[in-house]
Amino acid sequence: MESFSDEWKEKTVTPAYALSQIKPGMNIFLSTGIAEPRTIIRHLISSEQDNLVDLELIQLISLGSAVPIDEYYPRKYRLKTFFSGWIAEEAITAGRVDLIPSRFSQIPHLFESGAIQVDAAVIGISPPDAKGYCSLGTTIDAARYAMNSAFLTIGEINDRFPRTSGNTFVHVDDFDYLVQSDESPIYFPRWPIDTVVDRLADNVAAMIEDESCISFFLGPLYEALGAHLRHKKELGIHTPFFTDALMDLIKSGAVTNRHKGRFRGRSIAAYAHGTEELLEWLDCNPVVEFHGIDTVSDPQNIGLNDRFITILPTRKIDLTGVTALHVGRGNVIAGPGQVNDFFTGAALSRGGRTIFALPSRNLVGASNILISVGDYPNQFSNPESLDLVVTEHGVAHMTGRTIRERALALIDIAHPDDRADLVRQAKKANILYQDQIYLRGIGHLYPRKLDFHYNFGNVTVHFRALKPSDEDDMRRLFYRFSDQAIYYRYFSPIKIMPHIEMQEYVNVDYRQSMSMVGLVEVEPGIERIIAEARYFHNSGRQFANIVFIVDEKYHGMGIANFLYEFLIRIAHKRGIKGFKAHVLADNATMKRIFDKTAFPIQTAEIGKVIVYHIPFPRTLPEDDLLVI
Repeated sequence: MESFSDEWKEKTVTPAYALSQIKPGMNIFLSTGIAEPRTIIRHLISSEQDNLVDLELIQLISLGSAVPIDEYYPRKYRLKTFFSGWIAEEAITAGRVDLIPSRFSQIPHLFESGAIQVDAAVIGISPPDAKGYCSLGTTIDAARYAMNSAFLTIGEINDRFPRTSGNTFVHVDDFDYLVQSDESPIYFPRWPIDTVVDRLADNVAAMIEDESCISFFLGPLYEALGAHLRHKKELGIHTPFFTDALMDLIKSGAVTNRHKGRFRGRSIAAYAHGTEELLEWLDCNPVVEFHGIDTVSDPQNIGLNDRFITILPTRKIDLTGVTALHVGRGNVIAGPGQVNDFFTGAALSRGGRTIFALPSRNLVGASNILISVGDYPNQFSNPESLDLVVTEHGVAHMTGRTIRERALALIDIAHPDDRADLVRQAKKANILYQDQIYLRGIGHLYPRKLDFHYNFGNVTVHFRALKPSDEDDMRRLFYRFSDQAIYYRYFSPIKIMPHIEMQEYVNVDYRQSMSMVGLVEVEPGIERIIAEARYFHNSGRQFANIVFIVDEKYHGMGIANFLYEFLIRIAHKRGIKGFKAHVLADNATMKRIFDKTAFPIQTAEIGKVIVYHIPFPRTLPEDDLLVI
């Protein structure tokens, strides 16, 4: 077999010799992250060679620390980057580093077209195989385009660099010189996870269905999210960053990539970022492929995957839906340009969704949900396409909602101690009604754990506790009822349900009452309330009154009976001794539900009304679903 072992060694030179080929004023492309050519960069920084002056270093993302940007080297070089986050933000703000605003998917074209000139390219590579092929490993970004544009190409061989699958192989003949690295790749420790981030990730995971295709960036949210996705089935991965959390997710069996429309059967990434264990696992591993940033970030490629989920960590969001992305050290999303590729891709995907996720408060205890983010940099404003916003306190559905409805939904997922003030500010800004009700202190009592899905034949119903932001949807439910259904529910021929009455109804004091609603998805990402059941309990009384109603389109499916049994278990657990219900004598549907109660009940007729007394037994049979 032909071997290039001797040929490539003839191209191997010292770092000093390779740098001697650099001319003053050159634009030099450097690999990113784990593939950062640390040996060449270290010699560049320390060298006193006369030719190494007035250079422009170009790096897509400054993830490592090999290129000092906390100091200014006015004669030697200046760094240009396309990514304002991680460690570059402070240097950009201070004027020590130049930022090139661009969508990631367009960066390779800038090199190819000559809009950004590249004179030399220094690329981190694996050792060549017997045929002379090296791997670009875990950092493809725009390396090929830079090499094609450069007059001088230098490969830095790192023996610990993994050989990866995908569009990663280059031949030693593509390099003018090779340098042997004397440093290990850059490894990044796994992110710590606190309770808030873990709850936030749990809520995000609840929005991701089986067979979805997901994208990951970097940070604690994604570290926690991986663990919460392990129970999912048939997931796909198409992501800019591949991490330890995704490695664990693949190992769990949750990822198959079978339902992807692009790169089916393979997980796709542009970068890897993580521990030494991750790099060893990626070495010669065919289940993950690495491709250029233009391929991975192309919205058309992203959109070919059904149910593509873009998950974006956010710094702040205001009540109108404008977000402020993270800035400064540790930022992994950078600017709107990078976000836009994946945001647009999710919009093109059939069943695709975009999730903006953030803790309800920052590290100093201030609310991350504001009346306005006008004073914050790095804004991403696309309110007409806003889909989901998630905090550790819940999920706000934005699609199709008015500004007022969005504000109520966002207030519902703010920190409970901040909600009353947000209501006050929103009323002052005329975003909410001036008579908007908010029961101070009730937010802490919202039963967050009572949130689940249940199948009734071919209809999946999402059950959760009622929220103040459900006001408009509950009004729409009222107006879908027939006159008979309204009469059976209210014992009166009510024709209207104005705001003032409905908002009192949806502001539930969970110390005394419980209201559960059932929702169905009528369009991808859009849910509608189709049922509600509640009990209300007056202090000092042993029995609570119960009422419920189901959209007539969904009668006969067992939803009302399910809610009835569910409320029995909740009330029993809270120490209530039984239920009391008033039912019109000709309401056969409700009578059948109560008459099927598994334990003894008592009835009394008062005119046209049957009064049911339903004492609970001392213990109830165990039920894994209903005991939450």
